[in-house]
Amino acid sequence: MPVSDSVDLENAADAAADTGAENAAEADAGDGSSTEGLPINELFYSLQGEGTLAGVPSVFVRTSGCNLRCWFCDSYHTSWEPTHAWLALDEILAKIESYDADHVVLTGGEPLIHGESVALLEALADRGYHTTVETNGTIYRDAPIDLASVSPKLESSTPTAERDPSGEGEWEARHESDRIDMDSLARLVENYDVQLKFVVTDAEDMSEILALLDDLRNAADVSISDDDVLLMPEGATRERLEETRNRVADLAMEYGFRYTPRLHVDLWNDAPET
Repeated sequence: MPVSDSVDLENAADAAADTGAENAAEADAGDGSSTEGLPINELFYSLQGEGTLAGVPSVFVRTSGCNLRCWFCDSYHTSWEPTHAWLALDEILAKIESYDADHVVLTGGEPLIHGESVALLEALADRGYHTTVETNGTIYRDAPIDLASVSPKLESSTPTAERDPSGEGEWEARHESDRIDMDSLARLVENYDVQLKFVVTDAEDMSEILALLDDLRNAADVSISDDDVLLMPEGATRERLEETRNRVADLAMEYGFRYTPRLHVDLWNDAPET
């Protein structure tokens, strides 16, 4: 079960999207309740399903709120219809410590829109945890992150009127203008161990991936190996992955990049807390 299934307070959700990284965690909840801490959608123990650490038992801290709106978002209740409970840092840490795990995955939504994410990561580092941060790469923060799992969003993620899951494309222009921040991407690559994880729908995505990698390699002061580039099939259900994973695996072999499964979908389909 999610930490809270209460409907997200609209003022807080709008502020998290509108005020950006610096002020999102300080948004007024709208009903007099405190917004100190983080808006937590889920906090659970499972296996890392994606990336170079796929299969590793981990505690997942899923924050609510996102500055983008991918039409295929597999955490719909952190973005399109965000739900959460505001938890203080000590509450979050106590819950994490109740599980027998050395790895913590901070995910979302987009966890780096919240300034308090830095305090959480610092506290986890002090306790000896390995931390992975799942981010869309549009925000940079100075924090103790062991693995930055950066998933730049491609044009195929844009919620056009035809693909918008909850409207008629109201987010299209905003998502398209904000989905790539080359300065933030370069800083993430320069300062952290990084895996670049691209959600691929079909072969048409590859030209954009190659162009983005060229731009990022030119912008960053460090080298980026093809071994750090992962192609992941789009799909939040087993049925959808059956349509996408074989062709994405073929593309990974064709271009010399790594393929990453979505292990949690294979095991548990689209169940919550997986």
